[in-house]
Amino acid sequence: MPAKAPIKKSPAAKAAPAKPQAAPVPVPEPVEEVPTPVPEAPAPIPEPVENTVQEAPAPPTEPPAPEAEVSVPAPETPTPAAEPEKAPEVVEPPPPEPKEEPPSEPTDLTVDEIDDTSISLKWKAPEKEGTTALDGYLLEYQKEGSQEWIAVNKEPSVSTRYKIQNLNTGDKITVCVKAVSKAGSSAPRALENFVQIREIVDRPKIRLPRYLRQTFVKHVGEAVNLVIPFQGKPRPQVNWTKNGQPLDPKHASVRNSESDTILFIRNAERKDSGTYELTVQIDTLEDKAKIEIKIAERPGPPKSIKLLDVWGFNAALEWTPPLDDGNSDITGYTVQKADKKTGEWFTVQEHYRQTNCTVSDLIMGNSYYFRVFSENLCGLSEKAAVIKDAAVIKKTGITYKPPEYKERDFAEPPKFTQPLANRATTTGYSTKLFCCVRGSPKPRIVWLKNQMEIREDPKFRCLVNQGVCSLEIRKPCPFDGGVYTCKAINSLGEASVDCRLDVRVPQ
Repeated sequence: MPAKAPIKKSPAAKAAPAKPQAAPVPVPEPVEEVPTPVPEAPAPIPEPVENTVQEAPAPPTEPPAPEAEVSVPAPETPTPAAEPEKAPEVVEPPPPEPKEEPPSEPTDLTVDEIDDTSISLKWKAPEKEGTTALDGYLLEYQKEGSQEWIAVNKEPSVSTRYKIQNLNTGDKITVCVKAVSKAGSSAPRALENFVQIREIVDRPKIRLPRYLRQTFVKHVGEAVNLVIPFQGKPRPQVNWTKNGQPLDPKHASVRNSESDTILFIRNAERKDSGTYELTVQIDTLEDKAKIEIKIAERPGPPKSIKLLDVWGFNAALEWTPPLDDGNSDITGYTVQKADKKTGEWFTVQEHYRQTNCTVSDLIMGNSYYFRVFSENLCGLSEKAAVIKDAAVIKKTGITYKPPEYKERDFAEPPKFTQPLANRATTTGYSTKLFCCVRGSPKPRIVWLKNQMEIREDPKFRCLVNQGVCSLEIRKPCPFDGGVYTCKAINSLGEASVDCRLDVRVPQ
């Protein structure tokens, strides 16, 4: 049986299934009715051509819009399709909120005042406030022997002072304070000891004398006797310390009474110098006073002295501070000079603070020695540093040959240029008698009272300086009145002057 020829469909027929309107076209029916044709028979071909001819105008009749709709996928048209384009943007999570920290505990909690029914306290703000501002302070108190803490204030107090009232007389309590903020409360700050609620009539107070408000200086070997009054009722407890340590009872004694305390050191030594602290205490109330005591003595002489240079009428000196300052600061130096001929010392500089000095106005042709004393609060050093070799002030300039003159004899017997004058004095008041004398060689001076020579008597003091003769009579009495004579004697003769001294008795 010959095979059926394949039926070819036009392009229009192929597109028909895609169109809803072309579906009802009965294309397969004519194919089934055709008998088995010969393969060469083209009879079945015209039928599809006719169908193609009939269906060819269908595409132009349809609008192009549906084709455009088919080409664009429906899910791409909604607006949500634009959201995936922003997906690369990374959104950072919000930072974590800082952890809130409560404030630190208050500091320096002390009792300010106390009486029979209340207690006043004061303290300082905490060092760290935490993350939020302080709202105030809460107080609690606890009685001795009890474990219960009783709240004082429900609302935080802004002030750093508080007075707890309505307490029972005689109770012993301790108080604690907490700093409060929105972040929480701090650790409590409590009093170190229990405080008894009782009336204190008078707070303890030290009345330090004015002369003890500065450094108190005593010389070595002197006695230290400090009387310091204080007040307080009931009688306060008194405590002395030296440089933070208790006093040695073998060396320093303390005597206390109801109104004062006495610190006594019989023989002061250098080791007694230091800071003494007096504490007067009633329960937790106290008053303190510090006293600086310095036990000093005269310093030693400067360590060394050198003559640096001599030029013209000047000499330059230099020295070093003493090894021993006498336990007191060196306040200065005293510089003195002495002519080699006379040997008498004259002060050039006094209270001089530097360790080098230039001495001027020296006489040409003379030789000088120099010495230096060190000085502190106790006075000048007992010894001085003296240069070894004399400073020679040389003559400078043109050599001058003086003319020759006959030597003149300056020798002369004593002669008073200023006689004694009569004086009157009062019993108990020292007096002096003066006169002036000249002579060559230097005369010897002798004083007489009522023609009796005055010898070594501590009541009388005789001095001779550059021809000025003086006689000091210390605290005279009526018996010391009379005629006083000053006699000058040398190898060429003698001279004398006299006066009368009247000693009156006050009525």
